[in-house]
Amino acid sequence: MSHLKLTEVFKDYGQVRVLKHINLDIRSGEFMVFVGPSGCGKSTLLRTIAGLETITDGTLEIDGEVVNDRAPSKRGIAMVFQSYALYPHMSVFDNMAYALKLQGLSKSEIQTKVEAAGEQLQLTPYLKRLPGQLSGGQRQRVAIGRAIVRDPKVFLFDEPLSNLDAALRVATRLQIAKLHQSMERSTMIYVTHDQVEAMTLADRICVLRDGMIEQVGTPGELYESPNSLFVAGFIGSPKMNILDGEYAAKFGAETVGLRAEHIGVGTGDKAISGKVIHTENLGSDSYIYVDTGKEEPLVVRQSGMQSYKPDEAISVVPQPGMIYRFDKSGQPIGRG
Repeated sequence: MSHLKLTEVFKDYGQVRVLKHINLDIRSGEFMVFVGPSGCGKSTLLRTIAGLETITDGTLEIDGEVVNDRAPSKRGIAMVFQSYALYPHMSVFDNMAYALKLQGLSKSEIQTKVEAAGEQLQLTPYLKRLPGQLSGGQRQRVAIGRAIVRDPKVFLFDEPLSNLDAALRVATRLQIAKLHQSMERSTMIYVTHDQVEAMTLADRICVLRDGMIEQVGTPGELYESPNSLFVAGFIGSPKMNILDGEYAAKFGAETVGLRAEHIGVGTGDKAISGKVIHTENLGSDSYIYVDTGKEEPLVVRQSGMQSYKPDEAISVVPQPGMIYRFDKSGQPIGRG
């Protein structure tokens, strides 16, 4: 098992500071997910842990040892890339076995390790095929299998599902979740921009913004108790509705946040009036997009199939106690 500790880590590219004051403990056996908007530094942080980027200042420790100057191959880390990075002229078996051959393992050891990983990832029927003969999801599983056979202390995943279609993303996400359960001694660090991946896979999520950590916590903690307006608006799908002005003033706040599932159709002094823009019926739930005169529509989630028509007048009201209140600096000041 591996415990990682980053202390006051900075990363500069010339005059541009990409990572600032990164202080983070990643526990042994934990599944940590890095999320944040494009350009926030999440992939750079992952590559810094891998040793593919040098640390400008600060320390990275793995199991109590500072590894700033240790080569990537000596850190006990395996990385799974977005682009698969498979050798097209090699079979699936040979792709997965390549690193083991470089380590000088015997043919029988390599055979055992590759076949075990192939069985675990449901790749056994494809071991003799070339990568070009596989689907995107199968190729990504080969890339994961190539990491598994090395028996690393730490797995790093850099947006591994972003090239897959929706159905393959779901299937491969489930495969990664099962992998984590079966390899509970391995620490996994995962970069994604996908909210569903973060919320369903993570033991804890690290939210990054402009190269700094905004908040670290379990998916439930970040969703239910965001420590800033930024985290409140970033975590969740659909994202939290953000309202200001006179409506926020009713709750003694500069800004209020309303989750789609905490808003119902109704009237009252806290109600919000508008017109329906569009209704998305998903079967079990429906999302109603309401024009309230603001730049972004208000999103309301209702159970079952709804039949609201475009331009239909509607009045909605938030559930008491589920109105997130924020002050002028974007800090939470309780719920209303």
